[in-house]
Amino acid sequence: MIPERVKPVEVVSIQERPPMYHPPLPIEMQLVDVEFEILTPDLMKEYLKLVEEGKAPAKPYYALTTQQYENLSMNMAEIKRYTNNVLQIIKFYRDYDKEENAEESGQK
Repeated sequence: MIPERVKPVEVVSIQERPPMYHPPLPIEMQLVDVEFEILTPDLMKEYLKLVEEGKAPAKPYYALTTQQYENLSMNMAEIKRYTNNVLQIIKFYRDYDKEENAEESGQK
């Protein structure tokens, strides 16, 4: 029987943080303009008369109360605020990672 030779193994630990993955930002929002038309009861009567005479196209209208319009406006402002905050947080962490990588590169 052949005796086995035992070779010493040197274990080296390298303490490096793996590079942080920064996924690309999603495509920017492609918002479409919305045109509002305010119909008072008098304007609505005039419009209905024109539709009956065939002088105006028959199209559906969606109505919002003043409170509902205010709610819609506040919701849009909230979405804008939230989006801006999220983008600022992403920017902070990307900048923070760049600074740490620059410091690590300077120490080596």
